Amino acid sequence: MVLGLGILGIGVIIVLIIFIIFNNKNKKLYKGENPHKPMNVKNLVFGIVIFILTTSVGIYGINTFYKSAPQYQDFCPQINLPSECIDAGGIWINNTYPPTVDGGKPIPVEGGYCQYSYIQCQKDFDDAQKEYSRGVFLIALPLGIIVIAIGGLVFGLEFVGAGLMFGGLGIMIFGVVDYWRFADDWLKFALSLAGLIIVIGLAYYLNKRFKKKNAVK
Repeated sequence: MVLGLGILGIGVIIVLIIFIIFNNKNKKLYKGENPHKPMNVKNLVFGIVIFILTTSVGIYGINTFYKSAPQYQDFCPQINLPSECIDAGGIWINNTYPPTVDGGKPIPVEGGYCQYSYIQCQKDFDDAQKEYSRGVFLIALPLGIIVIAIGGLVFGLEFVGAGLMFGGLGIMIFGVVDYWRFADDWLKFALSLAGLIIVIGLAYYLNKRFKKKNAVK
């Protein structure tokens, strides 16, 4: 939830920055009748809304239709009672006060704690979290690329295409961030290189396509 909101917030800021830069650039380049009119505020709002909804649909769609994320309490028991401790294979230690005289017995008091090793259950939880994050990543990465391609290739309205493309980027970030801590360095390098090549290739293709369209007009 927090990760999704963070992605949305960063994306909105980026969209606003690009909007400001794009408008200022066009105002400087063209005077009078501007063949590349700056994007108006309505279109900007539409673009941001499309970005937010696209990212939300992608993130919550993955969370809904993919298996549930592992929960810590499903692997490591929360032990409060002696019976729970024994069932988990631990040893219950009663709280005591030290003896008041030399050679005396400890004085029992209310409460206690379970002597239980959390090492194995923590490892099992980490392994399950890694597997889950890998699955989310393998879904989010191609899904984000497909959404970016649809935004760039299918929709003629600039703000719709831009909103979808930013939404696809948000979905990709959602999948990458959680799995990144588990991935080996070689895999991080390979994924970064593949993503860079795909995005650059798509950018060149779209740029060439739009130039042809403008030339025909």
